[in-house]
Amino acid sequence: MLVRFDSSVGTFTMFGDVAVPLLQMMGHSGTVPSALLAVDIPAALARLKSTVAAAPEPPAPPPDGDGDPEQPGVSLRQRAFPLIDLLERAARAGANVLWNKA
Repeated sequence: MLVRFDSSVGTFTMFGDVAVPLLQMMGHSGTVPSALLAVDIPAALARLKSTVAAAPEPPAPPPDGDGDPEQPGVSLRQRAFPLIDLLERAARAGANVLWNKA
């Protein structure tokens, strides 16, 4: 499943297996489709940022050659960046954020 995030300040799409846990980290149920009203965005953004900041970095590829050293793991911080960016812009503009299956 793909999840499309929409707001008057921007739009992006991400895989559902990443999007749903990020929504839950914001304190939302993770239901798709759903939305956040502008008034609720600052608190959700703060919860998401604190959870992401506390997450461990992915392990480096093993030195024995079993992993592709050019393909390091993707951190939660990297996966959350588009959503954090959209929420920050929405908070500044007083805009709602909606998400739906793409």
